[in-house]
Amino acid sequence: MGSYRIRVATGPWLFSGSHNRVQLWLVGERGEAEVELQLRPARGQVEEFEHHVAEDLGPLQFVKLRKHHSLVDDAWFCDLITVQGPGASTETTFPCYCWVQGEGVLSLPEGTARLAGDNALDAFQKHREKELKERQQTYWSLEMVLKHVYTFLSAWNQLEDFDQIFWGQKSTLAEKVHQCWQEDELFGYQFLNGTNPMLLRRSTSLPSRLVLPSGMEELQAQLEKELQKGSLFEADFILLDGIPANVIRGEKQYVAAPLVMLKMEPSGKLLPMVIQIQPPNPSSPTPLLFLPSDPPLAWLLAKSWVRSSDFQLHQLQYHLLNTHLVAEVIAVATMRCLPGLHPVFKLLIPHTRYTMEINTRARGQLISAGGIFDKAASTGGGGHVQLLRRATAQLTYRSLCPPDDLADRGLLGLPSALYAHDALRVWEITARYVEGIVHLFYHGDDVVRGDPELQAWCREITEVGLCRAQDRGFPVSLQSQNQLCHFLTMCVFTCTAQHGAINQGQLDWYAWVPNAPCTMRMPPPTTKEDVTMATVMGSLPDVRKACLQMAITWHLSRSQPDMVPLGHHKEKYFSDPKAEAVLKQFQTDLENLEREITARNEQLDLTYEYLKPSHIENSVTI
Repeated sequence: MGSYRIRVATGPWLFSGSHNRVQLWLVGERGEAEVELQLRPARGQVEEFEHHVAEDLGPLQFVKLRKHHSLVDDAWFCDLITVQGPGASTETTFPCYCWVQGEGVLSLPEGTARLAGDNALDAFQKHREKELKERQQTYWSLEMVLKHVYTFLSAWNQLEDFDQIFWGQKSTLAEKVHQCWQEDELFGYQFLNGTNPMLLRRSTSLPSRLVLPSGMEELQAQLEKELQKGSLFEADFILLDGIPANVIRGEKQYVAAPLVMLKMEPSGKLLPMVIQIQPPNPSSPTPLLFLPSDPPLAWLLAKSWVRSSDFQLHQLQYHLLNTHLVAEVIAVATMRCLPGLHPVFKLLIPHTRYTMEINTRARGQLISAGGIFDKAASTGGGGHVQLLRRATAQLTYRSLCPPDDLADRGLLGLPSALYAHDALRVWEITARYVEGIVHLFYHGDDVVRGDPELQAWCREITEVGLCRAQDRGFPVSLQSQNQLCHFLTMCVFTCTAQHGAINQGQLDWYAWVPNAPCTMRMPPPTTKEDVTMATVMGSLPDVRKACLQMAITWHLSRSQPDMVPLGHHKEKYFSDPKAEAVLKQFQTDLENLEREITARNEQLDLTYEYLKPSHIENSVTI
């Protein structure tokens, strides 16, 4: 018996408040009491009430809410509710962080994370089972609907014509690309630190599909010399081989599968040595090779083919599939398999904000029939579907974990590989955060193995969301603390830092369209001497396609007004002070890394900003 102080916090978002009446109950171990409150939730405000309860409720377990409406269902975004009971020195927290709508009763459990138990009479166990049943009827694994074509044709005559759409506020780096995009040094740099640093690997042998015709013995000797020194690298676009090209308003587009061999100089510069645009053809076993010593326009066109191919793989394989769609698989499995009480739910939920919404938009506007890819990209019109299927078949667990991926690609310890360096640092810091949370709730490997909700979550990701990916290294069950920590670190890193590294640079590197053509409108050249400026301009995107590329690039890379930096979400899903301390240490570690990267960048001609913690979004939101 006694007085309860109740504080109700409403979110700061637009339309978070409500004019509807809200009813509230306190639920304890020994009883339940309806609180006759007349809430009038106001955006960004905290309402406080004192209420006397005649009976002894015992320790509080839940707060229940019902929002009533007479004419209009005016949804309310409730942040959290705290209650301080009679004689208590601290408040009990009940996180919500969701919209309250309709007239159903919403139960909010006390905020301490809890693993599933065996006691069917336990109130929290009943709540988590009911919650998951309802969620599984709401959240389904989503399928992509992709297909066909549309667009226009227009022409311009010289490279300077692209200046007509190179407008608006641009970064220093975008201006640098505009000025220096034809230089071999900038061409090579992008494989290490551009918007797609995921394809480059150190060569361990000369690629079998590289065909060196007779008369190129000197080039072969140069390649083998670099190989012996460990300074030979390759970027192989073989995934594009045989992908059907788009047809845009009756005009056929073209797709190629280049192979680029590069050397790393002692200074750290990465320079191209040879470009083979197409794989060997049985009827023409000696494909045309392009060299830096070739006529300048022929060499420029060969590099443009590489950059256009990189655009396709970056957007579809490394951006859409490896970050957006993997993040969605994680988000859907989390909602379907983990109740709000589960510590892994509390850990992951801030990193799933807006992900399903932005992916739904992508399916409806970017990769759908008549979407942006169909209108502007050489792989649109169905080729992008085939490419996604191929990329999914090659998606491995190791490729999503930087320590493994960078080791497999031979990129560890390269001073000029700034993405590699920063990705490893963010991974290490994220891993410490994850381990700190996991060890608060899983006190041994047997607890991990014995958690049915966790095991269902892992199985749903690998078998359902990733289409039986256990043969590609993804776990179908979690058997130890270390395995759980590694898997969760991959989840958080993919939803935050990796997406930041792949998404943020698009405006820097793609705003100048010739540096990353979304399509090629002529087939690859068959001779070097006949390449003219008309050939180059006839191959690059026309006005309409270039405008579409510029517009969507700006849209995808612009700064979001409600951006939440990594680790700085305002929602307090954990009420345990120990969990809050782990999050605080995560924030401190990220701040230290921020200072390191800032100091490093001050010494560089081209700064690498995409993995500065303050630039990394806490979830996939755009």
